[in-house]
Amino acid sequence: MVGVGLIGTGFMGKCHAIAWSAVGAVFPDAAKPRLVHLGEVNEELARRKAGEFGFAKATSDWRAVVDDPEVDIVSLTTPNQFHPEMAIAVLEAGKHLWCEKPMAPSFAEAEAMAAAAKKSGRVAALGYNYIQSPAIRHIGALLDEKIIGEVNHLRIEMDEDFMADPEALFFWKHEATSGYGALDDFAVHPLSLVSALFGRVGSVICDMAKPYADRKLASGGRRAVETYDIASVLVHLENGIAGTLQVNRSAWGRKGRIAIQIFGSKGSILFDQERMNEFQLYLTSDRPTEQGYRTILVAPQHRPYDLFVPAPGHSLGFNDLKIIECHELLTRLAGKPARLIEFAEGLEIERTVHAMARSFEEKRWVDVR
Repeated sequence: MVGVGLIGTGFMGKCHAIAWSAVGAVFPDAAKPRLVHLGEVNEELARRKAGEFGFAKATSDWRAVVDDPEVDIVSLTTPNQFHPEMAIAVLEAGKHLWCEKPMAPSFAEAEAMAAAAKKSGRVAALGYNYIQSPAIRHIGALLDEKIIGEVNHLRIEMDEDFMADPEALFFWKHEATSGYGALDDFAVHPLSLVSALFGRVGSVICDMAKPYADRKLASGGRRAVETYDIASVLVHLENGIAGTLQVNRSAWGRKGRIAIQIFGSKGSILFDQERMNEFQLYLTSDRPTEQGYRTILVAPQHRPYDLFVPAPGHSLGFNDLKIIECHELLTRLAGKPARLIEFAEGLEIERTVHAMARSFEEKRWVDVR
């Protein structure tokens, strides 16, 4: 039985806790993990969250979680700038690691994390749960069948509006220490889908923008925003597909949108994460009198939907994707092939993001490698 440690209990920390608690109930081949040790910034919060999430022990010292002999794997869900030190410590302690994305603010730090993972021989996976969607999995199968022919163009957009309000207060995601902004906070998710469905990005040209130059401070006054909430990128994939990537953290009305449009020689496929339990398919092989987009509802035939719900059209949710990811991680720990983005592949996503940022700084096309 796997012993689990958790560092960080915000939105994603709770998401990991739910996944660890539910994976054994959803997947019959998964032994229920033991929730061993939880770490937070202070003892009171740690004890409260350990009680809520079901962890046996709580601490304000994250290193106590790492050093606990009962912990076999650590879920790391802290802000980005803390990932490198904590992740490397986990791996050097001989523990497996499930780290939320992105890897780190700088590429050098991400390289150090990947090197530590390789040296340790332990599993080090990143939290790219959108690739686990039954709809995305089936889209991948359709692409493998070449049902829409040869893909020639790809468009992906990711938009949310949690930074759309110009009166919202300055917080840590506005600091340069957190990364570039929308590129590494958001673009990594669409890039994980590109990686899973199509392979690597070859070259990029990028533009970034700040919709608001400064933000109010809770203590009074204002502070300059150091990150970019908007990025627009032209990409060429290594397999020859042309594409565009657009991300925006200040897009009023968008709550969790990752919209994918895939165009091929014999049709197209459309998907939007805000409607994650369906996708649209257009085929030129249909009779001209019936040609048009058909909506495919996710159903038990689109595994592993069947392990959650026995009826079509009843819908999975965001946390369900994390449960699927958790099962893939346990499968990998058992030495079997799994649908995961581990640190070596995750480093390629980081490399692409930093190439985009370099393109913006140098105002030119940049080769990712």
